[in-house]
Amino acid sequence: MSEERYGEWVGVRREADTHVAELVLDRPKAMNAVSTELARRIGEACAALAADRDVRAVVLSSTHERAFCVGADLKERNSFSDADLARQRPYARAAYTGVLELPVPTIAAVHGYALGGGFELALSCDLIVADRTAVVGLPEVSVGVIPGGGGTQLLPRRVGAARAAELIFTARRVEAAEARELGLIDHLVAEGEDRAEALALARRIAANSPVGLRAAKRALRTGWGMDLRAGLEVEDAAWRTVAFSGDRAEGVAAFNEKRAPRWPGE
Repeated sequence: MSEERYGEWVGVRREADTHVAELVLDRPKAMNAVSTELARRIGEACAALAADRDVRAVVLSSTHERAFCVGADLKERNSFSDADLARQRPYARAAYTGVLELPVPTIAAVHGYALGGGFELALSCDLIVADRTAVVGLPEVSVGVIPGGGGTQLLPRRVGAARAAELIFTARRVEAAEARELGLIDHLVAEGEDRAEALALARRIAANSPVGLRAAKRALRTGWGMDLRAGLEVEDAAWRTVAFSGDRAEGVAAFNEKRAPRWPGE
């Protein structure tokens, strides 16, 4: 496994044999609170991952034993003028949209606190694996702002408009078991197993066609919110990008020859 660093607080680990990459939040002294610098580095790491055609799945994880990410760095924010906050905004948006727009399947490995912007980073992933210590929520209105990392748009897509409204308006924190019941997380695992389970799931995903995975994600994400007829047109366009690909030919050949496919990735 190789690792690249993006500043002091973000790492990207790559498993060459599985085509899985891990985007690691590593600001332990602040429980991964999203400062301007951390946001900037997340955005840079996501840009590099998006450009890496060898990557087929990404896991977003944390090195802190008690937190995935506690959200915005309110200590830094306390020193901001209005002008400072406005200057930070593009970096914050680039971090959240960087995760959201990764072209391959993404899985958040959550334990401990995933609050505010931290939960929004998880919501920006396709799937969320959480252990039993997880506490999630969007408490922004309790400090005079709103979820600004995609939460007002991503949460209702997961749990419906009314449930999202209740969670955002009350700013309440939700513990792991209830979070699983409400659909705030997808897989609930034993304490300390979130990263291992997320990586195992990513490896299963990454064994599939890289062309197919990217096209399937594009169809899923682009079709959100469209009516059925428009969504089916999106799906057809994505299908056409894979139907005549080398991956499709290899997948059919491998199936008929009863062997594992050797994906050309094109």
